[in-house]
Amino acid sequence: MSKKSRSKLWFLVHSWLALPIWFFVLIVCVTGTLAVISQEIVWLANPQMRASQPSDDAPLLSYDQIIAAIKKAEPNTLVESISRPDESHFALDVEVSYPDGRSVTVYVNPYSGVIQGSAPPFNFQAFTRALHGWWLVPFTHGYSWGWYLVSFLSLPLLASLVTGLVVYKRFWKGFLRPTLRIRHGARVFWGDFHRLSGIWSIWFIAVISVTSTWFLIEAFMFDNQISISTAPVALVVPRESVPMTADGAPAPMISLEAAIAQAKARIPGLEDSFVSLPANAYSYLSVGGRSWYPLMFQTAEINPYTGDVGATRLLSDRSGLELVTESMRPLHTGDFGGLWIKLIWFFFGLILSMMVLSGLLIWTKRTALATATALKRSNKSPRSQTAAATRRETTEVSP
Repeated sequence: MSKKSRSKLWFLVHSWLALPIWFFVLIVCVTGTLAVISQEIVWLANPQMRASQPSDDAPLLSYDQIIAAIKKAEPNTLVESISRPDESHFALDVEVSYPDGRSVTVYVNPYSGVIQGSAPPFNFQAFTRALHGWWLVPFTHGYSWGWYLVSFLSLPLLASLVTGLVVYKRFWKGFLRPTLRIRHGARVFWGDFHRLSGIWSIWFIAVISVTSTWFLIEAFMFDNQISISTAPVALVVPRESVPMTADGAPAPMISLEAAIAQAKARIPGLEDSFVSLPANAYSYLSVGGRSWYPLMFQTAEINPYTGDVGATRLLSDRSGLELVTESMRPLHTGDFGGLWIKLIWFFFGLILSMMVLSGLLIWTKRTALATATALKRSNKSPRSQTAAATRRETTEVSP
């Protein structure tokens, strides 16, 4: 075998060894696409998550009314936090604890306050996100190596975007004259599909690859104790400032509606998405939600006895770097604008998955044909050498 043939054979071996990597990329893309709408899939399968309205004119209960309904049904329950999902058809997520030490999340109907069921510790939503995000590898000391493995794929994804735009000359013409030939064979169809889907997914691929690159950097920074956070230290009510009742117990805290009103007065446009109740007599009450910038939450820490706002965490309190980095996760998951944003992310996730699949099919077929050609040539090579030697012998003995 000639030196050129040996080099080509080694290149083909190298190409086949890359096949598992492409399958891994495809699985990550598919699981990420499912993870975008995993909450909605669980909602379809689990009626306990649904916010069924008793009547057409039934109003939403306030947070105080929700707590009162839970206390009436289960007097020994301690409510720790209440969260309203973005979509109104979802039940409230309420974290509660029981005297026996159990802490669970229960689904509460926002119209009636009825506890409809408890959330399992690990469901389809958690499974798809764990499979996509860190390949189900457990976190032991810092970030798992599965997280690094998945997030590292952002680098070849970003490189493929750049090289694809360079290789595809005048790619912008695909927006004006899209081409998808369906009657010229599978090879032509998948080639057209790969180019067309890549053109229309430029923005999505850029978002996914850049945000994934940040996840890689985030893990490295955390594992090396590097922080860029400007968040202040958690507030504590001084012991001498805690009002006491006649029997020596801490006084009841203010209503949650009063606390929310104080938070909205300090943060205009705040949507109260969640409330975290004090963990003990010295903790502050926290109210948070989105405002005009949907990618980040703003919060207010409120004294549970006086109603005074002790601290706020606003958009303006973040550094420029924090504004960028804290926006990465919602941009990656599409979880910042309700169901329609999720559907857009899901659609382009399907396109990205199909683009990886089409590239895998094209690459596999091309490599298989090249391998078959190389093997065919290598099998013919000894025969050709034998025939040439025979011809030389015949020439030498001829008169």
